[in-house]
Amino acid sequence: MTPENDAAARYFSAITAALSGLEVFMRDDRSPLYRHGIVAKIVAEYIARLDKSFSCWRNRLGFVDTFRISRAESGFPVFQNLLELENDRRQADSRLANIPLAGELREEMADFILRHKEFPEALQKSMAERLYLEDVKSEQTFGPFTLAQTAKVSVNPKTARPYYLVHWATFDGSANLPLVYMVTVEDSSETMISQLVDRNGKLNDKVDIPLPVDGLLNPELAHRFDDFTEKNSAYTLSPATIAVNLDKDFEPLHPKQLRRVVLGPFYSAGITDNNSTVTEVLAKVRKPENAWLLTWTIQEVYSKAEKPGRRGLFSSEKTTQEFFINTDDLEAARQGVSSYENHALIPHEAYQALYAAGEAQKIFSGYKVHILSNGQVISDV
Repeated sequence: MTPENDAAARYFSAITAALSGLEVFMRDDRSPLYRHGIVAKIVAEYIARLDKSFSCWRNRLGFVDTFRISRAESGFPVFQNLLELENDRRQADSRLANIPLAGELREEMADFILRHKEFPEALQKSMAERLYLEDVKSEQTFGPFTLAQTAKVSVNPKTARPYYLVHWATFDGSANLPLVYMVTVEDSSETMISQLVDRNGKLNDKVDIPLPVDGLLNPELAHRFDDFTEKNSAYTLSPATIAVNLDKDFEPLHPKQLRRVVLGPFYSAGITDNNSTVTEVLAKVRKPENAWLLTWTIQEVYSKAEKPGRRGLFSSEKTTQEFFINTDDLEAARQGVSSYENHALIPHEAYQALYAAGEAQKIFSGYKVHILSNGQVISDV
């Protein structure tokens, strides 16, 4: 195995372990995030997509020699890898038609070994490409942009408006970070109110809503909403800016809360160099598969009040939200959020190494630390 292949194998082992641990954390009813219920479930679904992408990239190395990650910053793959994965998914059927079936390739490989007493590298690459394309055909990977879904529908008893929990995801091409968005939005359009709200101001139980629904539940706004989310999901935009833009661009929609989950940075010994102190200590971890650290941030902005609109003969103003920004917290103000949480997930052996080196308190200052040990996540350490 070449040094490059060895490094790739270590990276994929580390990131796979990190994502698996994070999914365990998100689905564990004892985890502090589980109190948000559906939020943790949604994030876990996107983590599963990421895990699927990494599985595909790992297979792709069987016939393609290059795989680039953002070593000095996010620790995640560079954006080009996602574009290539998406392109391969679209071309998978046509490319598979030109590659022999797996059974035929195995027979050819066995025959080649018997006749030439050598390993059939070309046939092995064809087999790797076939397995990769069969895997990548699935749409369950984490793409450059994942269209919105409506995951929950209810009615606000105070306003008698239906509200939706809608989520989508993007991989930011500049920061090389996976981002998951969730917004709770009320809908004051007459059509949706008449369909979804009964005379008692509750959700109309006669309307069958097969959740999750692709796109925004309101069909008249669904395409515009998709266009909006695709243009307003960059990491450089603060959650407050996105919420204000959404409030401004859609008269019948009233965003009450917007969450963004920023996955990363990811640190892996001998691979990433995005934090010299972390890298130095992780390099001392005995087992390479435990020499990693994954961080993520949950940002939230919510509406503290609603300013009623007004209609006149010559001008009108739409109903607008007043979003709360916690200016008492300088970091919250900088991020443009009402609140935020920094989290870190680390294997037990790696945490012990950081603790023994006297670096744990400094590195994890301001973070909620979760330790992965024997397939379980221990929080509040």
